[in-house]
Amino acid sequence: MKAIGVIPARLHSNRFPKKILHLIDGKPMVVHVYERAKKSQLLEDVIVAIDADETNKVLNDWKVKTIMTSDNHVSGTDRIQEAVADIEADVVVNIQGDEPTIPPLLIDELVQQFEDETIEMATVAGKDMDVEKIMDVNAVKVLLDEAGFAVNFRREPIHHELGGYYHHMGIYAYRKSTLKKYTELEPSDNERLLNLEQYRALDNGIPIKVILTDKVTKGIDVIDDLKQLERI
Repeated sequence: MKAIGVIPARLHSNRFPKKILHLIDGKPMVVHVYERAKKSQLLEDVIVAIDADETNKVLNDWKVKTIMTSDNHVSGTDRIQEAVADIEADVVVNIQGDEPTIPPLLIDELVQQFEDETIEMATVAGKDMDVEKIMDVNAVKVLLDEAGFAVNFRREPIHHELGGYYHHMGIYAYRKSTLKKYTELEPSDNERLLNLEQYRALDNGIPIKVILTDKVTKGIDVIDDLKQLERI
């Protein structure tokens, strides 16, 4: 089973402009992500899917493997599909470019899920869900069924679900055939309404396996998130 990691790296983020190139200890954020992903034992390759010459110039200085993609994609998943269309692989891992502390072992655990041939798509959620995360609209929450598959995702909590949420982490893996199918689908109503692209899978009958972890990391969504990273 060949697994590759792709980091979608859109330059112009709305909430934090050019955050992928923001320096952390003198190194661009996305380079931290790339170097951690490269430590995975189960990924045969890691690629950063970029959309701007500025990003390309910066990452070349750090010897990061990149592939240029369109700047018109509406989601990171669509960008990844373009990047891997001509690459031979069984499993593709979508690693967010704003997760500079992503544990390489967590990537491996995600890839291992595909030893089960029935798994089409998988993601990760943290077991520790405190009040702050529940109320934070930037912290996506996931509700699971008894078999460990996602039932729904939320930004804003719903009272009767409060006891069952887990903290969703923005890392996904797909069989390459599932990724292609996913990106050929139209965005679903829930995806548009809730601004959560995971619903494109759920609303079209693609089950999402969720593995639970104690190794929770938080993406850098806004500038204030850097303060928490500095404490770490």
